[in-house]
Amino acid sequence: MSISDLPAVNAGLNGLSALLLAAGYACIRSGRRDAHRNCMLAALVCSTLFLTSYLVYHFHVGSVPFTHTILAVLIVPLVATTASRALRGRFEAHRRIARITLPLWAYVSVTGVVIYWMLYRL
Repeated sequence: MSISDLPAVNAGLNGLSALLLAAGYACIRSGRRDAHRNCMLAALVCSTLFLTSYLVYHFHVGSVPFTHTILAVLIVPLVATTASRALRGRFEAHRRIARITLPLWAYVSVTGVVIYWMLYRL
């Protein structure tokens, strides 16, 4: 694999993260807490792998500014706080912040794929 392959890897990780977020949301709405936790942790892993790959790629080739990038940076502490509250069993506090984090995280994941298509596939 070369540096030029990383945008496609990044798009795949973003897409998978978005799917896992949607599945996790569906699971919690249906009362399946363990499945929700597993989906959300998997989404967190995908997003972490994405961030690592993204930083490696842009370290080598520079960056292209998008408003999406600002929100992507801001989502990191939100995701960390949301996950931390859940893992500590502070579910009411988790629910309050997750209502903000989930749509923003999903937006960043989906727009990441859209930006990939705009930059590399059109």
